[in-house]
Amino acid sequence: MLTGKQKRFLRGVGHALKPVITVGKGEISEALVKETVEALAFHELIKVKILESCLLERNEVAEALAGSCRAEVAQILGRTILLYKKGDEPRIELPKVKKP
Repeated sequence: MLTGKQKRFLRGVGHALKPVITVGKGEISEALVKETVEALAFHELIKVKILESCLLERNEVAEALAGSCRAEVAQILGRTILLYKKGDEPRIELPKVKKP
């Protein structure tokens, strides 16, 4: 589970990224999930663009994709979702969580 500080950090890193995955009329299919898993494995942090033709709400798309890929939603902004999944060899170092 990402903390608020970690999400804020990821939003900053993800600001300059271009969308890697596009969700359209086909909505969330097995092929889309597989492509998203591969993109997350390679990049760790990706942007997903939801097209106007998608019939699902943006929150539904975010939850379904994140759940299917075992990723976390770092941000939902307009029709763009930022997904994060820690890689086997992490490229992005998240801020440490302070323990009480």
